[in-house]
Amino acid sequence: MADIRPFRAFRPRTEVAARVASPPYDVLNSDEARIMAGEEPLSFLHVVKAEIDLPEPDTNDPEKIYACSAANLNDMISDNVLVQDDQAAFYIYRLTMGDHTQFGLAVGCSVDEYVTGAIKKHEFTRRDKEDDRARHMELLGVNAGPVLFTYRPESTVRNIIERLTQNAPDVDFTADDEIGHAVWVVNGADDIAAIQKAFAGIEALYVADGHHRTASAHRVRDIYRDRNENHTGDEAYNHFLAVLFSEDELQLMGYHRVVQDLNGLSSEDYLAKVKDLFDVTETDQPGPDGHRQWGMFLDGQWYNLKARPGTFPADDPVRGLDAAILQELLLEPVLGIGDPRKDSRIDFIGGSRGFGELERRCNEDMAVAFAFAPASVSQIMAVADADAVMPPKSTWFEPKLRSGLLVRSLKN
Repeated sequence: MADIRPFRAFRPRTEVAARVASPPYDVLNSDEARIMAGEEPLSFLHVVKAEIDLPEPDTNDPEKIYACSAANLNDMISDNVLVQDDQAAFYIYRLTMGDHTQFGLAVGCSVDEYVTGAIKKHEFTRRDKEDDRARHMELLGVNAGPVLFTYRPESTVRNIIERLTQNAPDVDFTADDEIGHAVWVVNGADDIAAIQKAFAGIEALYVADGHHRTASAHRVRDIYRDRNENHTGDEAYNHFLAVLFSEDELQLMGYHRVVQDLNGLSSEDYLAKVKDLFDVTETDQPGPDGHRQWGMFLDGQWYNLKARPGTFPADDPVRGLDAAILQELLLEPVLGIGDPRKDSRIDFIGGSRGFGELERRCNEDMAVAFAFAPASVSQIMAVADADAVMPPKSTWFEPKLRSGLLVRSLKN
């Protein structure tokens, strides 16, 4: 079962919501965030990437960044930019990107269910990133940005969301990137009870995007619990902010790779090795037609690579994935990329940047690019159900949730 709880969100006043809502902390570097928020004092980037407000010597001091984040959040609350709801509620969050629309439900998810495995994961986390988000969460006392979870389709939940969204949303705007964001407040007692009952029958939730924030919420719960002599298990810090989307509503894009050099090979020798391993054809279409094939850009030309049957374990839920096949057959043995998490010669390009970004990087600072088909949610679930992990940088979800629209307190 999924134990979900309503909460009293801090939300921006309707008239400033579009100005407050910001991209997640981890999709922009500091320079990009500084430019985006430079002329917008209400941007939530001042909370999730507060280094943009510090002088150069202090931008490398994490504790000063966290203190600045907390001060900026407190200013937003004291200035009534963010106002806490009087009643605990669930929140329906609609994302629109072109012709694609998806409806999620913002809730408090149980830390204990993450610990027991009822909330399933498919990625390793890095300790340094956990340290950063945990300290940020601990000092601010809030979940500043939601994680994205998924679950197998459930008709009762879908019917409730469809009924409630017949009403006008409480917030509705289109951001500069042309992604639409809308929020409905769900605070009726009967609706809350019906939603909780429906999710109590859902066997598992799956982390789609936000493994580090989820792991950090666990660590912060333990810190708050150990400080509280009267801990009961019902405190707000025992849950954390997530937006839950049905599996069939999520949209993924390819998560592409670019490699800096050909590992000492000439283009001709490299291409010959690739042809020994894959079925290769020249093409004008950069994107692959499906799984177990890739687009490859080399010396101004696109190629289609297809894995040959028998060269990979098709029934393995991890090693049969596109990222694992390319890593085992080509990236490691031919290009010398042993650990893509650590090797500085490889970089990763989210699908929303388009295939033109792969060509640009190859013309600028990289030697070869690989375009991937999107992973599927069913693949992610199969890996998580097997208690395994996806290869690094395998999933890119679009559209992305914004930070600052819903902030969840760990204290009340």
